[in-house]
Amino acid sequence: MKFWDTSAIVPLCVVEPASPVVKSILSTDPSIVVWWATRSECISALTRQRREGGLSLQGERQARRLLRLLTGSWSEVRPSELLRSTAERLLAAHILRAADAFQLAAALQWCQRHTTDRELVTFDLRLREAAREEGFTILPGKIR
Repeated sequence: MKFWDTSAIVPLCVVEPASPVVKSILSTDPSIVVWWATRSECISALTRQRREGGLSLQGERQARRLLRLLTGSWSEVRPSELLRSTAERLLAAHILRAADAFQLAAALQWCQRHTTDRELVTFDLRLREAAREEGFTILPGKIR
């Protein structure tokens, strides 16, 4: 089981350069854990791609269908006061935006802060660095 950031979920729904990598990671372990707001973040990304012309209407519909399939099988870390206070601590400790602090706080809650041998899948550079500093193994190992 791995914690997946939105930046790694979107390439499962649309064809992007990262798609083969995330599909390979998923094929080794289909158990996905995400932050509660991940679905909304994915819809935001898909809508933005459509609005900017990178995704056709049909492509967006197909991506949303794939997202619905994923949401039916993944586990979500729900919001809580503990999660919010953890995110606020992370904002002070790392160079993160609020949404990424919530992602990392959710990952920490998921593993009960026992990050040894826990994997976090993300392409966000700041989140990768902060998660590494918190003890997670980051996937994919290298990004371009």
